Amino acid sequence: MALRRALVTGIAGQDGSYLAELLLAEGYDVFGVVRPAASGPYANLAEVGDRIELVRADLLDQRSLVAALEACAPHEVYNLAAPSFVPASWDEPVRTAEFAAVGATALLEAIRVVDGGIRFYQATSSEIFGHALESPQNEDTPLAPLTPYGVAKAYAHFIVRSYRARYGLHASSGILYNHESPRRPVEFL
Repeated sequence: MALRRALVTGIAGQDGSYLAELLLAEGYDVFGVVRPAASGPYANLAEVGDRIELVRADLLDQRSLVAALEACAPHEVYNLAAPSFVPASWDEPVRTAEFAAVGATALLEAIRVVDGGIRFYQATSSEIFGHALESPQNEDTPLAPLTPYGVAKAYAHFIVRSYRARYGLHASSGILYNHESPRRPVEFL
C-alpha cells in the first residue's frame, strides 16, 4: 500500500487525468470520483485506469461524498470537477452554480465531518477576475467575474477561504488559466 492516498474529482477530464498520472508516478494510491450514472470507458484514463480505483459519488449528495471519503480515507482531495466550458454556463447557470459552487461546499463539509486533517485543493479559474485591469493577476487582484461560471468559481474560492478560517482546514485554491493538451475537449478549440 502506498504511503499517500488521493481522491480526485473530475478524474476523467483533462486536468484530472494528468493529475492522476502524476500522483501515481509519485507513489500515491489514487481514487477517482465518477458520477453514479456515469459509465466508461474513460479515454483520458486509458494509460492508468487499471491502477486507479473509481468510486461513485455525486458532488450534490452529501451522503455519497461522506461515504467516498470514508471508503478511500484519502490524505488529499483534489476538486477538479465542474462544468468548464464558460459559454455553456449562460445556457445552464443553475447547473454551473450547483456543481462549481455548491459542490465545492459539499466536499469541504464532507471533509470537515469525516477528517479535518485531509488536505483539500480547489481548482478555481481566471474567470473570477473578469476583465482585470492589471496583468498579470495575483491573489490580491480584485474579483469581478462576468459569467455564471466565473461567479460560481469565485464562490468556491471564497468558501475555501471561509472553511480554512473557520475550521482550520488545510484548504487552498489554485487559480487556473487556459491550458491546452490533447485531452482538452473539442468544444474548446
